[in-house]
Amino acid sequence: MPNQSTPMRGSCRCGQVEFEVAAAPLMTMACHCRGCQKMTGSAYSLSAAIPSEGFRVTRGEPVIGALHGPTRHFYCGHCKSWLFTRPEGMDFFVNVRPTMLAEAVWTEPFIETCTSEKLAWASTPARHSFEHYPAPELYQPLMAEYAEYLSSPSATSRD
Repeated sequence: MPNQSTPMRGSCRCGQVEFEVAAAPLMTMACHCRGCQKMTGSAYSLSAAIPSEGFRVTRGEPVIGALHGPTRHFYCGHCKSWLFTRPEGMDFFVNVRPTMLAEAVWTEPFIETCTSEKLAWASTPARHSFEHYPAPELYQPLMAEYAEYLSSPSATSRD
């Protein structure tokens, strides 16, 4: 269920890197860009935007993988699981792969991005779709709408 209590624990596939999430996400997303398709070997990546102060690595040392630019993708150096991303210019949150959490929560995307690159058969239940990334001025209203969604009674029966 999306409004799962925190803190929650997560790890890579082999367990050498562990992390803790101590805050609910600001929003959940699916990204259909070709980069995410290549990094996941799937149709899209899933993310839960966790406030930076609500995320910490508790064991191991993640390594930077994929692109080595200003947006940093962090992986387990041993099993190569993609754990989280620190997007360029967005230091207030960390994009955590919600499937790495001990419980599969916050996996239903509220928005989907880069639909101009999505595979024809790929669909999600996202409430908002964007051909590219949302304009910067849309993030605050989207996060407010997601917070309202998280607190709604219907949110407890979904995910």
